[in-house]
Amino acid sequence: MSHCLVKRLSLCLCTALLVASCAKQNKQAFYNTGIIYCSESNPVTFNPQLDTSSTTSDASSHQLYDRLLDFDPDSGRIVPSLASSWLVSEDGLTYAFQLRKDVWFHTTGYFEPSRNFNADDVIFSIDRWRLKSHPYHYVSGGSYPYFESIGIAQNIASVERVNGYRVEITLKRRDSSFLANLATDFAVILSKEYATELAQAGTPSKIDQLPIGTGPFKFESYRKDHFIKYLRHDNYWRTQTHEVKGSDLATELQNVNEEQKITQVEQLIFDITPRSSLRLAKLMTGECDATAFPAQTELEVIRTEDDLTLAEKPGLNVGFWAFNTQRPPFDNPDVRRALAAAIDKNTLLEAVYFDSATRAKTLLPAASWAFQNDADDTAYNPVLARKLLADAGIAPGFSMTIWAMPVERAYNPNATKMAELIQRYLRDIGVEATIVSYDWATFRRHLQEGLHDSVLIGWSADNGDPDNFYRPLLSCGAIPSGTNRAMWCNDDYDKLLNEALQTDDIDERSAIYKQVNRLLYERLPVVPIAHAYRYQAYRNELKGMTINPFGGVRFGGVEKKL
Repeated sequence: MSHCLVKRLSLCLCTALLVASCAKQNKQAFYNTGIIYCSESNPVTFNPQLDTSSTTSDASSHQLYDRLLDFDPDSGRIVPSLASSWLVSEDGLTYAFQLRKDVWFHTTGYFEPSRNFNADDVIFSIDRWRLKSHPYHYVSGGSYPYFESIGIAQNIASVERVNGYRVEITLKRRDSSFLANLATDFAVILSKEYATELAQAGTPSKIDQLPIGTGPFKFESYRKDHFIKYLRHDNYWRTQTHEVKGSDLATELQNVNEEQKITQVEQLIFDITPRSSLRLAKLMTGECDATAFPAQTELEVIRTEDDLTLAEKPGLNVGFWAFNTQRPPFDNPDVRRALAAAIDKNTLLEAVYFDSATRAKTLLPAASWAFQNDADDTAYNPVLARKLLADAGIAPGFSMTIWAMPVERAYNPNATKMAELIQRYLRDIGVEATIVSYDWATFRRHLQEGLHDSVLIGWSADNGDPDNFYRPLLSCGAIPSGTNRAMWCNDDYDKLLNEALQTDDIDERSAIYKQVNRLLYERLPVVPIAHAYRYQAYRNELKGMTINPFGGVRFGGVEKKL
């Protein structure tokens, strides 16, 4: 071998070793300063106004943005966020929000703000989803499913700028859930200045693809099916001291603000890993610091690992079997009742949830203040099921579809397995069921098109108000938005929901929701199956990691202690 060739090989080897050494150092440097989260899928968008999936909320709502109000994850109480305080008029129609000062939007490679957050950003963000005449309303499709499902836009009379840091919102009728809806994952505040800049450049849709918010992290890059990278927002307002002056209420708000102060890691990576077993493997080896949706079969493994923590909390969610009530014969309540009587809920819970869920009688879990312990519930009765089908003119051999979610969710960790069990139960009463599934985006699109006979799906609450279950899931107004999977519309049901929002009295509202439960039991557009516990698995090095019962995962304030 020539001297030159040896020299060249030696140089290549040294270069390779140097590159490997640098890569190792870079990886170690990131590990010391950043958090890697194993996410289960790709977000649909980086603006949660446009999508109700938890994947989108996880990737955007609490990492990139803030809302006017927040929920305390422990007490469920509504607390200040970008609004430092608020007042409600005696008639319950006008809400005045005092806005926080010295709040900066993100500075990125594609946008540099020239001013702080102010009232113009609040008005822009709300008017975008509520007004069809707004120049940004139809950007990125013009669909705002959460807001459409609760009909909130139709109840807002005006959103007015009092001054640079005060906004008044006036309603047409009282709505006791209004503040709670402003604290949901979807009520994020966008930058009007950024939107104006994009509109002038002729690229308005970039507001939802290259996001700008006021949240703890700013967007750096995204590679579909691989990763999302965020960097620390160095001017984040929760890392600063804000003074509140005035009354006893102001003192209380100051205490809340002090509690909200956080510290930040330098970087955050969402490692997109669809397979649960691979997410767990990465968590155990330290390639990920936390993971989404651990499978039920993995929980005991996580509990036995000394390096891992498994947080657990009763979930504000419900898993259910919904019938497409706009397709015969599922428009017949007796047919729906027959199918409900064909299944044994307890067996479904044991086989799919193991010990991590409770049986659902209604849409509301026990954690809700309006939970009704003595509500009517369906029971396993195949004899009754066959009789009801015969009386409805449904002959043996009738066929239908059961759509099963292709993704894991707390409210249904294995929809395919549940569908297979239901398939066997239906065969026992003379019904042949075909299980249908697609990739998640196609699945949701076809559901909204109403191509299903029935679907196994569910709902995780965006706030603690009972209306957040009843209205998005089954109201007439929720059909176009796609959250009403039963496509069921009942005027008496909607009337009761609206009546419940006209009072702040808990006892009065609870009495109305009992009537709602009775109506749903009689009409049965969906069969509630389970209220699941929520789990969060993470490595012990993470401090401040908590389960958010009202929505997406939060990494603001999570530290890494090596």
